[in-house]
Order: sequence, then C-alpha cells, then structure tokens
Amino acid sequence: MAISQHSIYEPLTESTAVALAIRLRLFKEGQVLHCEEIGDGNLNLVFHITAQGKQKGIIIKQALPYAKVVGESWPLSLKRATIESNALLFAAEYVPTLVPKVFYTDETLAITVMEDLSHLQIARAGLIEGKTFPLLSEHIGTYLAKTLFYTSDFGLEPSKKKLLVQKFINPDLCKITEDLVFTDPFFDIDTNSFEPELQKDVEEIWADQPLKFEVAKLKQKFLTQADALLHGDLHTGSIFASETETKVIDPEFAFFGPLGFDIGQFIANLLLNAVSRAEQDREPLFTHIENTWDVFTTAFTELWINEGVEVYRNVDGYLEYALQQAFEDAIGFAGCEVIRRTIGLAHVADLDGIDDLERIIQAKQHALRLGKELIRNRKTIDSLENLRSYVSTTETP
Repeated sequence: MAISQHSIYEPLTESTAVALAIRLRLFKEGQVLHCEEIGDGNLNLVFHITAQGKQKGIIIKQALPYAKVVGESWPLSLKRATIESNALLFAAEYVPTLVPKVFYTDETLAITVMEDLSHLQIARAGLIEGKTFPLLSEHIGTYLAKTLFYTSDFGLEPSKKKLLVQKFINPDLCKITEDLVFTDPFFDIDTNSFEPELQKDVEEIWADQPLKFEVAKLKQKFLTQADALLHGDLHTGSIFASETETKVIDPEFAFFGPLGFDIGQFIANLLLNAVSRAEQDREPLFTHIENTWDVFTTAFTELWINEGVEVYRNVDGYLEYALQQAFEDAIGFAGCEVIRRTIGLAHVADLDGIDDLERIIQAKQHALRLGKELIRNRKTIDSLENLRSYVSTTETP
C-alpha cells in the first residue's frame, strides 16, 4: 500500500478521481475508465471507478472538510480520513477477510483508495428486503472479539496501547456521537427530526429526568473509558454482506472507547429492523443478536485464555465480570442508539421506509418505548431471552 502527501487539499471530481486512478496504475494501461460518484452518506465523497466492460473496480473515498448533511457551517477535521484508513489497516491484521483491502492513502487530500465491494449489498438494505445473511452474526461476532481484544489492556501491553490511543484521538467525530447519540434526542434541540404525531412521545423523553440521569451515566462512559479501539459507528449501513461474505466499512469514527459500544450499536440496528417487522417475522433478527453475542464471548474467552497479557486474567470471576460489564453497557448504548435513530438527526430506512404513515408512527413509538426500557433496565437485562421479552412487551403502551 502506498501513502502519499500533497500540499493542497481540493475535493475530487469524477474526472480527477479517474486521473488519480490512472496515476496510481490501478488499472491496465489504455483501459477506458468509468467513474460514478456514489456517496450517499453525510460526511464524504465516494467514487466507484471501473474499466469498460468490468463490473468490479476500485473505490476512492475522500473526506470533506464539513458535514454534507448540514453543509459548510459544520466544519470537520480531515484527519478522520487518516483515522479511517489506519483503522482498516489495523483491523486487517486480525480480521483480514472482514474489512476491505486498502490500496493507497493520501493524508493531505484525505483520500483512501480501497477494494470495490459492489458485488455485495449493504446489510441494512438487504435486511429491509427480508434477506437473512446467514453468516452476518458469526462474522460480526468474530470481528468484535478480535478487534476489541487485541486493542484492549487484556490483549495489548499497556504502554503500546497508550501510544495507539494517541494515534486514534478523534475529537470531531466523537463530538458528533456525543451530541447526536447521547445528548440532542433527550433535549429540545433543533437537530432532532420527527413526525408531528410523535410530539407527545418525544416530550415525555425530554421531561423524563430519571431516564436522562441514566443516559448521562452512559455518556460519561463514552467520554472517559478508553477500553479498546472501536469502529465507532458499527451499524448495518456500515456493513457489506452476502450469503457468504461480510465486510465492515467506514471506521472514520474510530477511537478508544468502552468495550460495549460497538456491540450495542450493532444490536440496536438489528432491533430497529426487528421493530419495523411484524412480530412473526422477527426471529432472524433475534437469532443474529444472540449469535453475535455467543460468537463474541466464545472468541473473546479463547483469546483471553490463550493470548491475554493482563496479570489478573486467571483470577476467578474477572473474565465473567468483564463480559457482564460489556453486555450491560451494550444494552444501554443500544437503547440510546434506538432512540437517536428514531427522533434524532440521522434516521434509518428500516423505519422511515415503511410504506404507511400509521405503521411508521406505530413502529417509531415502539422503538422509543424499547429504547427507554433498554437504558433503564440494562443492569437487569441479564440474558438475550430477556431482551426478546422487552421487544414484545414494549410493542403496545
């Protein structure tokens, strides 16, 4: 992989993206190249470049110095592109089949050139269509176990970990999470977005002081606990999948945070898809949630036993304590994410794409009730069977 730097930042266009691909000799000389800007996210430009007659090519991703979803009034550091490429390269050391290959980065231009995954589908879109992606939870459980263990004090010598923490200081993107996940949805703030029919439900959340106290505790964990290197935005829209493959993308929110955060984000987005479905159609989502946790705990335990560096790793109860704390936090973080994706700035197609307004409102009211219960009861939801029951009991008021 090549790393380069130029002196001046400028946003790419389709023509300059093609020129870059030619300069990097990523295609055979003389091939006619086609470029399409495909970015539909909030923060970046994304170009898909293919040779004539070929379906698979390369992806060029470039960070913008502001949030696309808002505009230039919301400036962002370009360092997030370097953090993203470094996170992909770091993950590739431990789960090479579960992240895209990185071919080239340019820190000044905030560019990452990577493997084309267009033969796969964004997991969120496939789940909405009713696909099951049978290996999704096995792969994500493995991804979580290895990326979290090997960057934690359980698997990494503390002085090395502290140096790595410095490499992934990510204040701009963390601020987005601090605001959009842990703050704005719980207050009357302009970034929130929801249907008028939800006004009463939302105002109940804003007035719920005990709930906000619990959210404040979770936010404090996010702000202060540097347990392991997180993806930081591990939702089903950041995963490509098929029947046999899974690739985790977009780790530009990567930083060192609490062990349960990525787990909770993934669980939350499976739950959002679940509440968008009729009760009898939710089993594949529950199965994925349960299998993700089972695979994670099994793999994490094996790593703890065989490769752990913590001197206390053999003390009875320590592993169980660490996993129990991660599960409790994951449930709470999932509750915050469910609420955020329902009434905050960035929604999900699982709910917004429902084709009937009455059903949208019902599903979103269900999501808000579920999110509140997960936050409040994270210490008593001690099994995935309990989690299932909360989905059922919050369906109606």
